[in-house]
Amino acid sequence: MASIRKRGNSYQVTVSNGRKADGSQIIATATFTPDPQKTEKQNKKALEKFVFEFEEKVLSGKYLDGEKLTYQEYVKIWLEEYAQKQMEITSLERSEDVLNKLVLPELGHLKLAKIQPLHIQRFYDTLIRNGYTMNGKHRDYKTNTLRRIHHVISSTLNIAVRWQLIGSNPCTRVSPPKVDQKDSSVKCFSLEEAQAFLEYLDEEYVVHNGGRLKSDGSTAGDIFDTRRVPLQMKVFFYLALFGGFRLGEMIALTWDDVDFQNNIIRITKSTAKTKSGQVTKRPKTHTSIRNVTLPVDVMDLLKVHRKEQYKYRLSIGSYWQGENYLFTQSDGRQMNICTPNHTFKKIIHRYNGSAADGQQLPDISLHGLRHTSATLLIAQNIDVRTVSGRLGHAKCSTTMNIYAHALKKQDEIAAESLGNLFSKHG
Repeated sequence: MASIRKRGNSYQVTVSNGRKADGSQIIATATFTPDPQKTEKQNKKALEKFVFEFEEKVLSGKYLDGEKLTYQEYVKIWLEEYAQKQMEITSLERSEDVLNKLVLPELGHLKLAKIQPLHIQRFYDTLIRNGYTMNGKHRDYKTNTLRRIHHVISSTLNIAVRWQLIGSNPCTRVSPPKVDQKDSSVKCFSLEEAQAFLEYLDEEYVVHNGGRLKSDGSTAGDIFDTRRVPLQMKVFFYLALFGGFRLGEMIALTWDDVDFQNNIIRITKSTAKTKSGQVTKRPKTHTSIRNVTLPVDVMDLLKVHRKEQYKYRLSIGSYWQGENYLFTQSDGRQMNICTPNHTFKKIIHRYNGSAADGQQLPDISLHGLRHTSATLLIAQNIDVRTVSGRLGHAKCSTTMNIYAHALKKQDEIAAESLGNLFSKHG
């Protein structure tokens, strides 16, 4: 039977659970702190419930002691009992990578209940001081990366608090690194750069295939192939720019999602890369499920792509293994999620290799086309709520935080317009 001892403003609950091989008792203890917002009678009932549940866990072997459990042992339980059941596969895999590669080697040996804010702060300081090595080169962690690491640690410890393994989350008393303005700035095309990029998609380019060895050991002569960006990749980039879609949303698109009559594309799912392959699922938030209207010219281009894909599908017969995807591999299966990024980078590299000094395009990521879409809409005085809806953001505040630079510029233009208005009447 459990014993209860009052200690100041709290109660210490002790349960005996048999004896060890040496004859000493196996003791488990827990602390109950009354809620000052509740009445004495309510706290008495809460204490009785706490004691009953604690004793049941100890006697059934389900009680976990944060004083004895290492953080590494706890993370294993957290993964099995919480993360694998509650988290999306992509978030789960990212969290596992962060924990296994970075966090556990440094903090895993600590007892869960003994992890102090200083332990976590020193861990961050070590990451900042040492950085990491990639392809033989030293690199510094970006502050956004450090904040993601902080989020993973804090998430695991929040569950430990909920499970009453620890009294509080030490991460709440640690300040994650502040985001540098350089890291947080949105990288995108200007209107002129976006126009130059779209025009370049129609231009021919030459590929040099010379210098390869023949079977007899001699060198093949120079061969120059003239090529164009494949139509489906051109369509992909148009949708990214004019629809502001995420990469995974476009990879997941099927022709059933396209409403040619109303010039609408329906976003109902998203594809992500996992360790076991690509996974297509419903978006995490309901606001990501949306209808986005596109310009007529873009929809006309999409019709051409559909027609070309249909002709190609007929030409290869049973080799086609697809499931009605807009963007496919050569056999009709869903396009590899890495393909658009690689193609986009190659196009930017080719463009800049032939552009005059000062005329090169900025080396933005494919996601930068989504940022370009939002920034150009804001520059055209489209209200933030509409922009937020097209992007599928859960809150307008998210849009405002990401595109603060564009909104600030519009605020400056508004101030100038007011000044000009009154100066005319002066």
